[in-house]
Amino acid sequence: MQDPKDITIIGAGPTGLFGCFYAGMRGASCRIIDNLDQAGGQLTALYPEKYIFDVAGFPKVLAKDLVKGMAEQALQFKSPLHLGEKVAGLRRESENGAPLFTVVTDREEYPSRTVLIAGGIGAFTPRKLPLKDVDQWYGKGLYDRVLDPRAFAGRRVLLVGGGDSAFDWAVTLQGIAQSILMIHRRDGFRAHAATVAQVRELVAAGKMELRTFWEVKAIHGSGAIERVTLVNKKTKHEETIAIDCVLPQLGFISSLGAIAEWGLEIEKGEIKVSQIMETSIPGIFAAGDIVTYPGKLKLIATGAAEAAIAVNHAVHLINPAAKIEPGHSSNMAIFGQTED
Repeated sequence: MQDPKDITIIGAGPTGLFGCFYAGMRGASCRIIDNLDQAGGQLTALYPEKYIFDVAGFPKVLAKDLVKGMAEQALQFKSPLHLGEKVAGLRRESENGAPLFTVVTDREEYPSRTVLIAGGIGAFTPRKLPLKDVDQWYGKGLYDRVLDPRAFAGRRVLLVGGGDSAFDWAVTLQGIAQSILMIHRRDGFRAHAATVAQVRELVAAGKMELRTFWEVKAIHGSGAIERVTLVNKKTKHEETIAIDCVLPQLGFISSLGAIAEWGLEIEKGEIKVSQIMETSIPGIFAAGDIVTYPGKLKLIATGAAEAAIAVNHAVHLINPAAKIEPGHSSNMAIFGQTED
């Protein structure tokens, strides 16, 4: 049985990580739960190698480096991080007359005095290739997320998709992969025009191949991917080629999942919150891209601010004697400084 925490944060993206840091700064016990197997949310899952330009204090920063710094900042207070766990339910009880929430996942139950939902766009899972045996190839050459481009050094890579992720990886893997073949089921792309132009230049220079109206029909190999059969949707022509790795970049399916059943007030798939980031259920707060309120901006910067607001009010809710205003971190003893 898990110990009750002051705050359980659902979501280990930038908003959740900063909420965890703020909880530790305020002396509140905290844990984070996330459906993905690594912290960072969309930054890790979708564009770890892309630069971000609108985070305070950084003229530009790689998404993966921002996640690394935010995780280091968040986990300095030794808050437990539970990854690869899907939230399945919520029980509302009481502890000495005060509300107690138990967040239930597919692995464990986590009691908590308050909850902060920082789930970004919700629980999201990659879209799979429409092949009957697709699951058997994961980890054997089939990867729906790229965490370290160097893992594809010297390998023959097949990229599947026509969105930003597919085009970004076509560019990023240049000079790393032995060869890159990119296919898309139609000749229209959903990626930024500048990146599409960049890929076309690489194709013209003979540095990669781009085929439209092609799809994956079958994957072959003994213990690992060795060949892939492609089919042209227009001509029905089939071709089997030697490939080491397949990277389907077909987008993600996102939803609130079990959180939608908690009785929260939801508007167009987003959680409505008050000016203190509290939901329609007292003691449950929300922050980041998952929330809506008048004037809402979906930015990393505003998500961090919302997390700080939510945590400070959660701390005050748990202990009314605790100030809502946190004070200046430069004067806090928790960081080894002299308190005012």
